[in-house]
Amino acid sequence: MIPRTKTPRVFWAATLAVGLLVALGALQGPALEEAFGSFQKWSTVNAGWFLILTVNVLLLLAFYLLASPVGKLRIGRDGERPEFGTLTWLSMLFSAGMGIGLVFWGVAEPILHFESPPNGDPSTARAASNATVLTFLHWGLHAWGIYCIMGLAIGYFAFRHRLPLTIRSSLAPLLGRRIHGPLGDIIDTTAVIATLFGLATSLGLGTMQIAAGLDFLGWASPSLTLELSLIAVITAVAIGSVSLGLHVGVRRLSEANMILAGALMLFVFLAGPTLPILNGLLQNTGAYLSRLITLGTWTDTYQRSGWQESWTVFYWAWWIAWAPFVGTFIARISRGRTVREYVLGVLLAPAGMTFAWLTVFGTGSLHFALAGDSTIVTAAADNPSTALFAYLDLLPLAKPAAALAVLVIVLFFVTSSDSGSLVVDSITSGGHLNPPLPQRVYWASMEGVVAATLLATGGLTALQAGSIATGLPFAVILLLIAYALLKTLHRDLRRGRAASSSGRTAI
Repeated sequence: MIPRTKTPRVFWAATLAVGLLVALGALQGPALEEAFGSFQKWSTVNAGWFLILTVNVLLLLAFYLLASPVGKLRIGRDGERPEFGTLTWLSMLFSAGMGIGLVFWGVAEPILHFESPPNGDPSTARAASNATVLTFLHWGLHAWGIYCIMGLAIGYFAFRHRLPLTIRSSLAPLLGRRIHGPLGDIIDTTAVIATLFGLATSLGLGTMQIAAGLDFLGWASPSLTLELSLIAVITAVAIGSVSLGLHVGVRRLSEANMILAGALMLFVFLAGPTLPILNGLLQNTGAYLSRLITLGTWTDTYQRSGWQESWTVFYWAWWIAWAPFVGTFIARISRGRTVREYVLGVLLAPAGMTFAWLTVFGTGSLHFALAGDSTIVTAAADNPSTALFAYLDLLPLAKPAAALAVLVIVLFFVTSSDSGSLVVDSITSGGHLNPPLPQRVYWASMEGVVAATLLATGGLTALQAGSIATGLPFAVILLLIAYALLKTLHRDLRRGRAASSSGRTAI
């Protein structure tokens, strides 16, 4: 077994890199955005095929693990029980993984695809059907397949092979003791930077949706002062939650968040076009599954419209860039589950919840658009952050529903923030499961400081582009991780069978 690392090198390297990039973003935002944006554009145009190949390989691997004999192996010692109940576990991984993105894009993205489809005429019934399927593609099985493999690799090596809960540990079969050297430090530091800036940019950009909701309610007008105040409030709540730890703060907030999000979805389902939503859930899911291979391998070879690079490949790069954060958090809360149970929970259950959410909000909004109401279409085109409230405004009890939506958005941001803080804490403390309280407060505060600084100076989109630009190089690392995981699972299965036949235990 490779010994646990206790060096603080990653902490100081990440702190220095974050400070430098924030300073560059604040002082040279446009230049930095152009540099990151150029690499991002180059990678999506010239290496989009590789990103598409990567996410398909990871999804196929997830399905293989689901059916393979290695599925009976456990993330932990043989016989170890799950640390969290199933509902709590699903609430935490969904809140950390995609909850806030679905609230933001659940209405806006289908409407935008409806108005600007990759092919065919816009604003038609066919465009509406295709819009929902495309949104399912971007938020469905492929995205969760990335998180599934990343989280399984980190959790399996951490809890079964007693390695640190860090990204580098998942490459131990390939790198050996070198994971504790400079190469391992670079991998973990890059993961910390991508996580921190991904969360900070989401926090900064997401406050715009909260501000739009407050404006809709008549409580406040959007302004920089309001957005900075919102960042301060969300950061303060996140600090309180992360200070209470995983079992109290993060857990309870995630459970409350899922209850409130479920209440909002139930209200929209009942108050909105209920029958079209029910019909749409069946049709959307069937259309998505029937076209999964075609859409999942589509590279826009012949048309070259640029749509696929702007949407699908962009999403694949974004999910891959977020894989260290979401994967590490999922690994932390999945101890004690079998590989098969883990894949079922991380791949299929969240995808099902995602499809339900997108149908309630996406199909519902498309129903009004097809009927000739341009309110939501105009809102999505002008400012996607207002699309949700434009939809709610067409329903009864719009104001109370909007107030609930604002609360759900805030809580999703808090749960994403404290989940990310715990991940960064773990990585920068050498993989400890319960990092010191001052360090938890430090990184949770840092997210708010980064978001506020870059929002005020106009450098936020530069760091967002920088986060997404890490998608291509990390795709290579993900494929290596997938190989190392598969190799280790089969080796452990053989050892377990040999130990059982000789009357010994595998671990």
